[in-house]
Amino acid sequence: METKMIDLSVDGLKLQVPENATIMEACALAGVKVPSLCRLEGISSNASCGVCVVEVEGARALVRSCVQKVSPGMAVRSASARVMQARRSIVELLLANHPADCLSCLRSSSCELKDLAEIMGVRCQAYPPTRKTVAADSGSSILRDNAKCILCGRCVAVCRDLQGVQAIDFVGRGSHSRIAPYMDSSLDSSACVSCGQCTIVCPTGALTERDQTDEVFAALQDPQKIVLVQTAPAIRASLGEALGMKPGSLVTGKMAAALRRLGFDKVFDTQFTADLTIMEEGSELIKRLSGGVLPMITSCSPGWINFIETFYPKLLPHLSTCKSPQQMFGALAKSWWAQKAGVDPSRIVVVSIMPCTAKKKEAARPEMRDAYLWWKEKGKKLEPFFDVDIALTTRELARMVRRAGIDFDALAEEDFDAPLGISTGAATIFAATGGVMEAAARTAYELVNGKSLPSLEISALRGLSGIKTAELPIGASTARFAVAHTLKNARILLEEIQAGKSPYAFIEVMSCPGGCIGGGGQPILTNDSQRLARQAAIYEEDRHLPVRLSHKNPAVQSLYTEFLGSPLGELSHELLHTSYAQRKV
Repeated sequence: METKMIDLSVDGLKLQVPENATIMEACALAGVKVPSLCRLEGISSNASCGVCVVEVEGARALVRSCVQKVSPGMAVRSASARVMQARRSIVELLLANHPADCLSCLRSSSCELKDLAEIMGVRCQAYPPTRKTVAADSGSSILRDNAKCILCGRCVAVCRDLQGVQAIDFVGRGSHSRIAPYMDSSLDSSACVSCGQCTIVCPTGALTERDQTDEVFAALQDPQKIVLVQTAPAIRASLGEALGMKPGSLVTGKMAAALRRLGFDKVFDTQFTADLTIMEEGSELIKRLSGGVLPMITSCSPGWINFIETFYPKLLPHLSTCKSPQQMFGALAKSWWAQKAGVDPSRIVVVSIMPCTAKKKEAARPEMRDAYLWWKEKGKKLEPFFDVDIALTTRELARMVRRAGIDFDALAEEDFDAPLGISTGAATIFAATGGVMEAAARTAYELVNGKSLPSLEISALRGLSGIKTAELPIGASTARFAVAHTLKNARILLEEIQAGKSPYAFIEVMSCPGGCIGGGGQPILTNDSQRLARQAAIYEEDRHLPVRLSHKNPAVQSLYTEFLGSPLGELSHELLHTSYAQRKV
């Protein structure tokens, strides 16, 4: 059906716009950017901040352009003296209840409130503070500082509407209004799954990742420590963006070089254990197809694990028992690699660079100490240690690079270290929604059918559709697969399983929009165009790598020959697999 267009004017410029457009959208078509702190495309538009006001001829009061629809003949003034004064007053009122700690704030360089104050010419505090401050919430993954909250509601909207978690909401009235979990509990003891999407959309520093860069610098400067770093597949397609390059810049070699300049003793790649995950998870699927709990669901995304443990604990038998690639890496680095290198595992510090805030919480799970238990069984007396010591986000690594004064763009490309830096194209695509499923399908098809897929690129599993499905002949039968990204879409598939109506053999779930490329630790204010650009970079790397099948990774083959024996073997289960339990909130 053809959209009806109407005539109106913006600042004297006559134009036609769709009849269902908002005034803000009409202004954009006229080349005018109307500021807003609460509106975010596809996430939130509740008109709470009031910064987007404009003047409409004939209206007694200023109107909020983000929600007010256009009408025929409307005459809009987007920057009249009355409008400019109103916007300035609104920003001054917001700043009256905002701490003046820009020098120490994690979001100082990317604070939308600070940027808007600059645009509005606000140079001093015009009003006394009126709102009572609330103590900060220092979670294991996410920090919440309500003193910096401007009550825009973006975090509430993304948690409720995109993720379907509803861990936070508006609480109180008037000057006591705030955003908090149920009963003002901490995020760690609430229904929060640590996905970090709230940190992506927050316009100020009210919600941030728990910064651990000082801990990493301290480890790098300790001569007694051997500091290893692993980088998740998504980082190569987003670190450049976090450092000022265009979205989708592929910086794999520069990233490896930068990590060496920072002082890491070995620069490894989580993609090695992504390939290993396919070997273990694919073998597990083949075993379950012969008689086991189906559908089997992937277990790479820790936010997703938190979600199912919290909301659907009865469905936990459907999860693959595989650890995430991050945790597999930590266990192997402090067992197999330490043994090969002749290094005391208690001296090793494993640092992960992840696109995800939930990885911080995953690394600290009490059961993630399998390398320590392996050495203990061998009779070695050590102080208990975790498999992964510190997980940093993309944003944190970008801060480290800037802090060290590294000219990232000028770096020559370098390779990862062997053997834990050797990987395939199948591992690279783990970064995108559908990538784990596609990598698994490539290997499962070849191992069972004895031949390669006609095309290694499975288009049905790609893109940003909320739920994608595909069918693949595996042996004598046809297996149906499903892929979901965002927890709201995951809930749809879980409800089908719970009702006994799921037709699938294998399901991939990623917590975040677009998969890891849209993770909660990625550059802020990520939108679909950025996600698609990052996906394109990931698929480009896959196409150009010489090996694109996980089971053909020579380093993984050597790992099984030298150490693990076989997929799903006794040692594999000891180091690479885990169990899950209901999460008490």
